[in-house]
Amino acid sequence: MIRTTAAFSSFSSNDIEGSKRFYGEVLGLDYEETMSGLQLSLPGGGRVFIYPKDDHEPATFTVLNFAVEDIDAAVDSLNAQGVATKIYGDDEFPSDARGIVRGGPELGPDIAWFRDPAGNVLAVLSDV
Repeated sequence: MIRTTAAFSSFSSNDIEGSKRFYGEVLGLDYEETMSGLQLSLPGGGRVFIYPKDDHEPATFTVLNFAVEDIDAAVDSLNAQGVATKIYGDDEFPSDARGIVRGGPELGPDIAWFRDPAGNVLAVLSDV
């Protein structure tokens, strides 16, 4: 067993300036600039580190999920700020016109995916 003092996730970006604007202004997260990237403070006390990488390739999977009380309001807010939430075709994930995949008891929560400025996949999902 290892003894840790903390744990956090990280992922790369080829647009740190765009990431600052996106995570700070669009998503409303607090962040701290460090010499080697951005330290995001997440609701509930978690942290994520975003580091610069010139040859960054966007993740092909969801790197960060945001639980929300009202997914429709969250998607409306994202769309109003120019963030596209319908990023998958209906053959991959059948969704409504706004990109929300409606879940249910057997399917899981309602969810909508979107991308950050570096192309990483993020999601908002219903917390109820």
